[in-house]
Amino acid sequence: MQSDHELMGQALDEAEAALRANEVPVGCVFAHPDHGVIGRGHNNTVASCNGTRHAELEAIDQMLLRDRQPLEVVAACTLFVTVEPCIMCASALRQLGIRQVVFGCGNDKFGGCGSVLSVHDCSMVARKPMAARHGVRSDEAVALLRRFYAQENQSAPVPQKRTKKQLELGQQAAELAANPAVTEQNAQLRDATAS
Repeated sequence: MQSDHELMGQALDEAEAALRANEVPVGCVFAHPDHGVIGRGHNNTVASCNGTRHAELEAIDQMLLRDRQPLEVVAACTLFVTVEPCIMCASALRQLGIRQVVFGCGNDKFGGCGSVLSVHDCSMVARKPMAARHGVRSDEAVALLRRFYAQENQSAPVPQKRTKKQLELGQQAAELAANPAVTEQNAQLRDATAS
């Protein structure tokens, strides 16, 4: 089997493909101890208009749906992914029984393998814990993310400029919400209508 460095290199290649497609540059490969790389994927949320189409789920669909890999073969894999799986993906990996995930850099906002939640080894999940290691080629993963966030996102909605009247109404609403007398009146009205 290839080294962690080489396998993460293939995941970084997938992340580069995502970057070229104006997707958040996250890529992954699933490596089986006997069969080598049996699945690969990169983020596809923009092209698919589906926020759940993360690299890991793209690769899982490739292995299970397109290639018809047996579940026990997929479960024996180690996932190499450039960025820590989010909570959603970590849960899917754990439910599949993936034995180990190796990731480049952490995910401070959504990480499911220790940065935010520890889905990978949570005792409340009725599946075997999933080992998680980080730091393999993390500088390269971070560099790809920086390149992405430095460019303009063509798929982002155009921000709408607020009028002076909208800003004033927003300020008035905030002031009313902060007023204890108004808060008490709202509570009384709510209680009266609930009865």
